[in-house]
Amino acid sequence: MKRDIFIDANIASNFANPADPNYKELIAWLNDNHDIPDGQEDDRAYLVVSNKLMGEYCRSFRDSFLTNAMPMIVNRLTIDGRLVNISNTEIRKFKTAEFVPRVVHHMQSNAEDREHIPVVLLSERKFALTNDGDFAHDLGLFPRYGAMVSNRPEQIPYQEG
Repeated sequence: MKRDIFIDANIASNFANPADPNYKELIAWLNDNHDIPDGQEDDRAYLVVSNKLMGEYCRSFRDSFLTNAMPMIVNRLTIDGRLVNISNTEIRKFKTAEFVPRVVHHMQSNAEDREHIPVVLLSERKFALTNDGDFAHDLGLFPRYGAMVSNRPEQIPYQEG
C-alpha cells in the first residue's frame, strides 16, 4: 500500500516558512523519501492530487513561489513519480455512484471542494489534511470509506506503513 496523503491547498499555505515542528516533519517526510531503493516503492511518501487540486496549488502560490515549500515539494514528487493523480473520469464515476440525493442533502462544502471528496476517498489510505470544516464534515458522510481527516499533521499517522 502506498503511503499517500491528500493535502488541501488551505493546509499547504502552512508550508511557507513553517515554524511549527509538525509541519517541518511533514515536509521532511514528503521530501526525504525520494532515494528509497527500487522494489520498496511502498515505503515512499506519495501526494494524492487531481487536476483541480493542482490548479488550486498553482493559484494559491503563484505570488509566493519562493517563500513556500509546496511548489518545490510538488516538483520533487513529480520528478520522482510520487504523485497519485486521480483522473477526472474516476472523479465523475465516484460522484455518479456515491453522490446520491440523501448524501448530497447533508453536504456542507462548496462545489469546488466536492470535487476533492472522491480524490481522498479513492486514495489508498484516505488521509486528508484540511482546515476546511465543511470539507471534513462531508468526508465523514462516507463512513464505509474510513477517511481520516485532520487539520494537524501530527493527528494523522502519515509516516506509518
